[in-house]
Amino acid sequence: MPINEITSKADFLEKILGSKDAVILDCYAEWCPSCKTIAPKFEDLSNTYTQVKFYKVDIDKVEEVALELGVRTMPTFMLFKDGEKITEVVGAHLSVIEQGIKTHLL
Repeated sequence: MPINEITSKADFLEKILGSKDAVILDCYAEWCPSCKTIAPKFEDLSNTYTQVKFYKVDIDKVEEVALELGVRTMPTFMLFKDGEKITEVVGAHLSVIEQGIKTHLL
């Protein structure tokens, strides 16, 4: 499954908070080495868990979303269901992200 980019606050409100689906959001920055390292693995997860919608947001380009979510460290992965944030994983911890998907989104 493709990972779609959130490009504005309106986009975030519609696709994340307005969604009834299980959603995971990767909050990243272009300058973040850990973000670049985990990106292909995050894409692998999107291909494995096709019932979950995967999104990413560049916190430098869409700062108002980063501020609203309280993102302080990159990468931060946030899991949402029915438009509500369920949990988050701070850091490039693939096994913790996958466990979060299995526990909270499936």
